[in-house]
Amino acid sequence: MRVHVVSDVHGRADALARAGEGADALICLGDLILFIDYDDHSQGIFPALFGAERAAAFIGLRTAGRFEEARAMSAELWAGLGGDPREHIERMVRHQYAEIFAAMPTPAYMTYGNVDIPRFWPDFVREGHHVLDGEVAEIGGLRVGFVGGGLRTRYRTPYELDDEEYAAKVEALGEVDVLCCHIPPAVPELLYDVVARRFERGSEATLEAIRRTQPRYALFGHVHQPLAARTRIGRTECVNVGHFRARGTPFALEW
Repeated sequence: MRVHVVSDVHGRADALARAGEGADALICLGDLILFIDYDDHSQGIFPALFGAERAAAFIGLRTAGRFEEARAMSAELWAGLGGDPREHIERMVRHQYAEIFAAMPTPAYMTYGNVDIPRFWPDFVREGHHVLDGEVAEIGGLRVGFVGGGLRTRYRTPYELDDEEYAAKVEALGEVDVLCCHIPPAVPELLYDVVARRFERGSEATLEAIRRTQPRYALFGHVHQPLAARTRIGRTECVNVGHFRARGTPFALEW
């Protein structure tokens, strides 16, 4: 069995259309939407509405940790745009999802990232797309568990959960052979982004489940440029499958 795994697609429909080539199935660990690109300020929903120059200024505030100023700037821009901001965002999110799901290979097993909006997905999934969150699928004879979303942060992305709610989804999986999450387990070297120069949030519940049940693999994304892309916890190989928007190539897993 050969499975390709991607995470943090962030609008890369062109590469996603090829991601299943040579594989029996594709696993996607979420973050399909691109709201703003920290490398290319002209890409994403924010610059499409407000321009690359304002996107660069917004990114500069967030990178400097000036989140209240960034929120004030964003609120002022939305007010100047007119109408309900949610309508503008929904229109552009739906446009991105239409492109991404049209490009998504089949069969594909998917869960949500922290920037995804789960309520929109049913409008775009096609036959052969399996969306799982706190659920298990059998793939090639192995039990593969999926946990989507992220934990609460100061970034306030769309699909952030309380620790207890997230832990309940991890617990619901029971013992699995492969554990697939959007965010990493709470291991410092897996959480530190060397380009953004900050720690992202990881899951203590996932870490505890790995230590207790020892799946063959724990796969995740979320941290785009991690200090460590992989480590072992007991017999479990923990792997960041890579920032797909930047790399354009999937992580390959065989069993």
